[in-house]
Amino acid sequence: MSDGPRRVAVLAPMPSELRPVVRAMGLARLEDAPLHSGRVGAVDVVAARTGMGLDLAAAATARVLDAAAVDHVLVVGIAGGLGPSRIGDLVCPETVIDRASGRDFTATALSAARGSISSSDEFLVDPERVAALAAAGVLAVDMETAAVAAVCTERGVAWSAVRVISDIATDHPDDSVLDLANPDGSPRVWDGLRFMATHPRRIPMLVRMGRDSTRAAQAAAAEATRQLRALG
Repeated sequence: MSDGPRRVAVLAPMPSELRPVVRAMGLARLEDAPLHSGRVGAVDVVAARTGMGLDLAAAATARVLDAAAVDHVLVVGIAGGLGPSRIGDLVCPETVIDRASGRDFTATALSAARGSISSSDEFLVDPERVAALAAAGVLAVDMETAAVAAVCTERGVAWSAVRVISDIATDHPDDSVLDLANPDGSPRVWDGLRFMATHPRRIPMLVRMGRDSTRAAQAAAAEATRQLRALG
């Protein structure tokens, strides 16, 4: 433990990803800041929500690092699967790639790591581009990890990620599901109702996505908790 992190910031993009973290780690909401805090094993933990997308994730990471002295940042949440990845698979990447800039960042993993995650504000569904990323060893796509990694690299803070596959990128016919959530990750209820009214055949897919996303978020929180407890 002397060589491992003693205080960790856990960042989850959406409310549905942060809630399982708070429950699994037994964290309490701070009164004077939008943070949760507690102790997991031998590690002090602060947790916060970033919102969806690279810009919000970068800003949230900077705010947390300004507010709390931590020596590791752990990104926890769901991701879209590529290549051999299947729903429910755990992805703790060795590297994350910012698709817009091409920059890649190396994780300081708290547990065994493999493969890469590719991050972008784009909801990637094109089969040819998905196949190209998979051929390059990318196991999952998300919208936040590269931005968190970039800020941590600038600040000299180690980072890692725990993502669980909630859906497969090529299962989506388009990126319209992005319109069903606000940037902070909260649902757009009326947009969701309109979407179901105009796309009734996609209702089973939405139900399945909701179920699988909930399970994936819970699994990611449980794995993150396990990794932190193992540090002690």
